[in-house]
Amino acid sequence: MAKRKTMQARTEELLERRAAVALGGGEARLEKQHEQGKLTARERVEALLDPGTFQETGMFARHRSTYFGLDKADLPADGVVTGEGAVLGRPVHVASQDFTVAGGSAGEVHSDKIVAMMQASLTTGTPFVFINDSGGARVQEGIGSLAGYGRVFYTNVLLSGVVPQVAIIAGPCAGGAAYSPALTDFIIQTRQAHMFITGPNVIAQVTGEQVTSDALGGADTHMAVSGVTHFVADDDEQAMLIAQKLLSFLPQNNSEDPPVVDPVEGLEADPDLADVVPVSEKKGYDVREVIARLVDRGDFLEVQAGYAQNIVIGFARITGRTVGVVANQPNVLSGVLDINASDKGSAFVRFCNAFNIPLLTLVDVPGFLPGVAQEHNGIIRHGAKLLYAYSAATVPKITVVLRKAYGGAYVAMCSKDLGADKVFAWPTAEIAVMGAEGAAEIVFRREIKAAEDPVAKRAEVVEEYRSTFSTPYVAASRGLVDDIIEPARTREHVSRALEMLVSKRALRPAKKHGLGPT
Repeated sequence: MAKRKTMQARTEELLERRAAVALGGGEARLEKQHEQGKLTARERVEALLDPGTFQETGMFARHRSTYFGLDKADLPADGVVTGEGAVLGRPVHVASQDFTVAGGSAGEVHSDKIVAMMQASLTTGTPFVFINDSGGARVQEGIGSLAGYGRVFYTNVLLSGVVPQVAIIAGPCAGGAAYSPALTDFIIQTRQAHMFITGPNVIAQVTGEQVTSDALGGADTHMAVSGVTHFVADDDEQAMLIAQKLLSFLPQNNSEDPPVVDPVEGLEADPDLADVVPVSEKKGYDVREVIARLVDRGDFLEVQAGYAQNIVIGFARITGRTVGVVANQPNVLSGVLDINASDKGSAFVRFCNAFNIPLLTLVDVPGFLPGVAQEHNGIIRHGAKLLYAYSAATVPKITVVLRKAYGGAYVAMCSKDLGADKVFAWPTAEIAVMGAEGAAEIVFRREIKAAEDPVAKRAEVVEEYRSTFSTPYVAASRGLVDDIIEPARTREHVSRALEMLVSKRALRPAKKHGLGPT
C-alpha cells in the first residue's frame, strides 16, 4: 500500500505545479515574447493591477479535446490567464491571452475561462479588461472553438451598458476574435499589435490586393482610417497606464455615479480664455485649449484623438466630477459635422449616458459637411445618430456655444430642444440657420440684384442679418439659451450647473429599446 503524502509534500507539489503553469510555454517562448518588445500574459496583468492584488482563477484548467494530438498536448492554463484584482484600489476582472501557449489560440475551455470572468464582472458589478494576444481559433478543436467564441460575444453583449468593458490589443487579433473587442466600450491597441478579420495573405489570394499587416490592421490604421481603435499605445506598459487612467474616470457599473476625485475648488475667472477663440468665425483655433482651461488641472483624456478630428471627445473632471466632453474642432474642416464625426460623437454620448457621466458640449459648428460623397454614404442616417444619442441621453447635459452654431448641426450639438439642461452662450456666439453671407443671399436676393451697387448693398444686408440673427440674443429671448456669459467665468457656470444637476431625474416612455438610425 502506497504511503500517503504529507501535507508538506503536497504543498511542495502544488508550488511546483504553479511554477510550471506560470512559465506558460516555457522560458524560450517567454524570451521570444520579450524580444518582440512585448510583455508576457502574466506580466501584463501585473502591470495593469495594483501590486499584490491579483487572484488567479482557473490556473489548472485543461482542455478536453483529443483531436489531432491534443490529448498529448500540455497547454498551461489553456493559454489564458484569468482572475480578479484592483486598479487604483477598485476591483476589476481580467483575462489575458498567453501567446506563448499554442499561440494564445482560443479553444472551448480557453473561452469558457474568459466567459467566467465576464460573468463574475456582471455578478459583482465590476469592469472587465480583456488583453488580446492570440493567433485565433484553435483549429484542432474545430467547432468547439467557434462555439466558445460565440459565448464570449454573447456575454460581451450581456455586459454592454452594465459594466465598462476595455479591450487591450497587445498582439495578433484576427478573424472572429476581432469581434469581441468590437463589442467592448474601448479598444487600446499597441503598435506591436495587429487586428483584422482577414489577413494580408488571404486578401492577396481572394482580391489580389497587396497590403502589409501594419497598413491593414496596425494601430495607426485603426486609429486614423477605420476608427476601430480608441487609444494607441507605444508598448504594453503604456497600454496598461492608459487603461488605468481610463478606468479612473468611470463608475464600476451602471448603477453607480463616477467617483469624485480630489475636488479642485478653484472657480476664479480666467481672463485669458476669451483670447483663445478668435472673434472672426473664419479663423481656426484648437478647441482643446478651451477644454484644458475649463477642466481640473488641464487634465483631458482624449478618445479617438486621430479619428474624425473635426470633433473632439474625451473625459475630464470639473471640481472633481467626471464629465464627458464633446466639442467641435475648428482647426479641422472648420469643425463641420460629417459621417465619421457623427458616428464618433454619438457612440461617446451613448456610453456616457449608460454610465451616468454628465455631458459637456462645446459648440462651434458651421453645419453638416456638404458633398455628393457624404450624401451617397448616408450623412442623413449618420447625422441622425448624433441627434438620437443626445435626445435619448438622460444624464445632465450642459452646452456652451462658443462661436458658430448654424442650422441642423446647431440642433445636433445638444441644443435646448434636444434636452440640454443648461445652455450657455458666449457673446461671440452666432446662433442662426446659416452664416450671414449665405443667409443674406437668400433673404435679400432681390434687393441686392436691384441695387445700383450690388456689392455695397450685399455688404449692408449681410451686416444687417448678422446684427439681427448672428448673435446669441435672439436665441436667449426665445429661451433657447439660458444665459449669455463672460468667457472668463465659463468654468464657474459649468461647475455650478453640474452641482445643481447631480440629482437630475428624467422619466421616459416605457419600451423595450429605441430603434435608432443604423
